[in-house]
Amino acid sequence: MIRLDGETLTAIREHGRAAYPEECCGALLGTAGNGAVRVSRVERVENSSREEKRRRYVIAPLEYARVERLADAAGLAVLGFYHSHPDHPAVPSDYDREHGLPFFHYVVLGVGPESSGEIASYLLSEDRGVFEREELVVEDSRE
Repeated sequence: MIRLDGETLTAIREHGRAAYPEECCGALLGTAGNGAVRVSRVERVENSSREEKRRRYVIAPLEYARVERLADAAGLAVLGFYHSHPDHPAVPSDYDREHGLPFFHYVVLGVGPESSGEIASYLLSEDRGVFEREELVVEDSRE
């Protein structure tokens, strides 16, 4: 299970709408321990894909290093990444599976021309064979 607040969810949705019709991407920063994974904030990351950005996202190594430093300075960890699927459901693609890492959480947002749709979170199996959907809990921002 992964938890985030309403403001964080809104930030992901706004990024997806702003990037449409291309895929957006960003990092999930927060804490994990005692079975609880909580996203405290998100950090937008440039989609460095040299292929069709409507169907792919790539996080460049220097951008990943920047996000790691940012998280460390805030006393947080990089828990995973989010990205949008323009005009497609919030389900990881084969490309996502082939390029993902098993220890990260992956939040996927379906987005269309006028609105964002379903949002879901996934964990990649250790053998990288399949994404398993995990419960995504949106908490009250005032807690």
